[in-house]
Amino acid sequence: MSQIRNDTELKETIRKFALLNAIKHDGKAQTAPVLGKVLAENPELRTIAKDLTVLVKEIIDEVNSFPLSDQMRILEERWPETLAKEKVEEEKKLPPLPNVDKYREVVTRFSPNPDCVLHLGSARAIVLCYEYARMYDGKFILRFEDTDPKLKRPVIEFYDRIREDLEWLECKPDEEYIQSDRIPIYYEYAEKLLGDGNAYVCTCQPQAFREKVLTQKPCPCRDSPPEEHLKRWHRMLEGLYKEGDAVVRIKTDLTHSNPAVRDWPALRVIDIEKYPHPRVGAKYRVWPLYNFACGLDDHLMGVTHIIRGKEHLTNMVRQEYMYRHLGWRYPEAIHYGRLKIKGAHLSKSKIVQGIREGLYRGWDDPRLATFAALRRRGITPGAIKRLIADVGPKTSDVVLSWENLYAFNRKILDPKVNRYFFVPNPVQLLVRHIPRTFKVGLRLHPEYQERGFKEYIIRPSEPDGEALFWISKMDMKDLATGRIVRLMELFNMKIERVEAFSVEAAFESESYEDAKKGDAPLIHWVPIGMDMPCQVVMPDATITEGIAEKACKDLKPNDIVQFERFGFVRIDAVDAKITAYYAHK
Repeated sequence: MSQIRNDTELKETIRKFALLNAIKHDGKAQTAPVLGKVLAENPELRTIAKDLTVLVKEIIDEVNSFPLSDQMRILEERWPETLAKEKVEEEKKLPPLPNVDKYREVVTRFSPNPDCVLHLGSARAIVLCYEYARMYDGKFILRFEDTDPKLKRPVIEFYDRIREDLEWLECKPDEEYIQSDRIPIYYEYAEKLLGDGNAYVCTCQPQAFREKVLTQKPCPCRDSPPEEHLKRWHRMLEGLYKEGDAVVRIKTDLTHSNPAVRDWPALRVIDIEKYPHPRVGAKYRVWPLYNFACGLDDHLMGVTHIIRGKEHLTNMVRQEYMYRHLGWRYPEAIHYGRLKIKGAHLSKSKIVQGIREGLYRGWDDPRLATFAALRRRGITPGAIKRLIADVGPKTSDVVLSWENLYAFNRKILDPKVNRYFFVPNPVQLLVRHIPRTFKVGLRLHPEYQERGFKEYIIRPSEPDGEALFWISKMDMKDLATGRIVRLMELFNMKIERVEAFSVEAAFESESYEDAKKGDAPLIHWVPIGMDMPCQVVMPDATITEGIAEKACKDLKPNDIVQFERFGFVRIDAVDAKITAYYAHK
């Protein structure tokens, strides 16, 4: 004990980790994580862990006696680079919503078209709408916008897949609506707008209408009396107009600077024999377009804050005309900028096409940015939520990389998941002259001793003291003949011979200090005979074959672990061979 009490460098290391831990916990450091950090940096001290624990507790008591402001000051003065690297960042909070006090309850909505599974590009709308509803103790609505059976044809399986994705993302809605169930409601308001003279049924050819509207002139249909338009409306419902023959238009300002706003289309006829709806079949031949159904539902469902991309700014202007016709007040609208993730496939049409053509193995193919694929790889809902909170609803466009998401995921996983040895592309290592049996306990997590150990007994064979291991081919670049190398947590060896698929070495020493002084590389290993085959599916869908330590037999599907010196993986299957999906470093 006296030896470590006189070790000034060690005491300073403990003090540094104690201060860092203290600022994570409101000024009160905790023994176990501090001890874990010290042992991770100085593994040779494990043989005197009992005495070290006493010293750690003494220094923690000293650190905890300081005010939090002094703890921060000491860190900033003595270890500023460590503080910048290690301190826990406060999760970014979303900015407040505008005009909340005008509403009895904040109501937000996420309104997907069920024509594909959800992907990372959907996360911003989902997370912002959900988190704002929770922030104000309000309501979050899921609304399936499935009123285009022709161009954006909904698919039955995606209704449930979207529900499952939202549940996995921990953004479960308070209410759910499906627009194809609400057609009679849309008909009711179409009839009202027509009867009030605020809409009309246009039977002009599309090109003729475009020519008129571009010159800011009304088409011949616009000024007919409401009674005429109601007659045309009923003909639409009765099937007397074919697809493309008649469109209900909302009256706006024909001199508006944006031609897309001028008398926009609200409902049209669909050939229901050719394009039956997957849920309601041929029940309806007149279907609402996006702005009509969406605009009505936002009011009828009590949505107070619409949070969506700025590509919808024109849609807001269109819908505001309809709201004025109906005597309604438009909800608060927040339009955020575009979010692009480098290297991520965020086009629904390209994802669907890739699935159809067999380019991808399924919706959870690791090359995709679908929630199903991210879930299979071990990306957590919390990481996605933190990424979106970090970006927030800012109006400027944002470009991110996969590493932004991985950084948040790493922070979540690192303290939670256990560590295991996995040797990719294994080669055989023979070590001779091992002087005795070694019993080694490999911690499941370096900072949490209470999680336990994985024990391995390395019993050398007689008479040459030999033992066989698997090591990774990627480490062979460091295994020059005559070089000292350390098998992590075990012993040091001297390389004697290196061939294409095998290495021979001799036992050198046991002390970690010897390896440290000799700048010996540390490599991980798996004892031959205490192993099992393992394959890891990489993000590009390639397979990395390897050997995992036998303790991995106890893992279960959906466990997320860290393979030492390789990366975080999610266990997909455990039988004669382990199958895992790679998340990131």
